[in-house]
Amino acid sequence: MTPDALKAYVSLGSNLGDRALNLLLGVRGMMDAGLLVTRLSSVYETEPVDVREQPVFLNMVAELSVNIFSPEQTLARLLRVEYALGRRRETLRGPRNIDLDLLLYGTEMRESEFLNLPHPRLHLRRFVLAPLAELAPQLLHPLLDKTVAQLLAEVTDRAKVKLCR
Repeated sequence: MTPDALKAYVSLGSNLGDRALNLLLGVRGMMDAGLLVTRLSSVYETEPVDVREQPVFLNMVAELSVNIFSPEQTLARLLRVEYALGRRRETLRGPRNIDLDLLLYGTEMRESEFLNLPHPRLHLRRFVLAPLAELAPQLLHPLLDKTVAQLLAEVTDRAKVKLCR
């Protein structure tokens, strides 16, 4: 990857079935969809946040080099990967075998029915900030003008996030 390559970050999560395999299949699906995965965070076991009565999650973050696709094209590819892996959006924030969320796409800002960048809850979620800080602690949030490390230090979400070994 060249130093000036545009980077995007994707959160991966799973709390149904073989969670670790689902994350692996999510990464493989992104690669098969033509997305250039350049780095992966560690895997974290995390408590559910909004709908608490569901199994615990495994979460991680992938860094992508995205010079080829627009943010909308990238999101469309992520949604196709989810669908191919059996994800059906039947319960809002309920259990899922795979969840792929586009968190950041360079410094792009979008607000539409289809895509919001940066992800609107990125700064509120410890399960997203912990793996993102592992990859890019000095990355600046384009709206909040704070680094990922600062956001993690300030997040009020107290859900347990444990590094898997």
